[in-house]
Amino acid sequence: MLLILLGASYSCREVAVPKPRGHFRIDLPARQYVQFNEHPEKNLNLPLSFEYPAYGHLIFQGEQSSNPGWFNIEFPAYKAKIYLTYKDVHNDLDSLLDQSYDLNVKNHVSKADAIKEQVFNNSEHKVYGILYDLKGNTASAVEFYVTDSVSHYLRGSLYFTSEPNADSLAPVIDFFREDIMHLIETLKWK
Repeated sequence: MLLILLGASYSCREVAVPKPRGHFRIDLPARQYVQFNEHPEKNLNLPLSFEYPAYGHLIFQGEQSSNPGWFNIEFPAYKAKIYLTYKDVHNDLDSLLDQSYDLNVKNHVSKADAIKEQVFNNSEHKVYGILYDLKGNTASAVEFYVTDSVSHYLRGSLYFTSEPNADSLAPVIDFFREDIMHLIETLKWK
């Protein structure tokens, strides 16, 4: 009888089971946008305007270089950055579009599980382009270019300063994809 009591009391003990791996919860901010026209204090004189997320910080890369159209929207809390490059078109639109395709698609095709294209065609504001949605563990998750086909060209790409893990980054990628689409939809050339 004593053996049965000891066996029963021992079998009722909880056995420690390791917790499954999980990811941190990511709190995303409420969507708010700020109008970008130009920054006279930076003297960039970029001929475009658009709305960008208020929770992002504009950083101008090309101020001291020969590339004044290089600027970023940084999101330090999410270790994310949208790299933007503006260029005037000087009868070189085909070259710019080829470069964009090479950077957006060719460089990522080996890592991407799928590449989805979304065409933008806003004839009212003369904004035409493609957004590339790269699925899988690629270095960049969203890339795009827009142009008026005559004078203006803007290219952008979303990068994270962390190892690509499409599963854990998916909510943040989806969130910033919507911000990029808002930027494109509000873009106007000057």
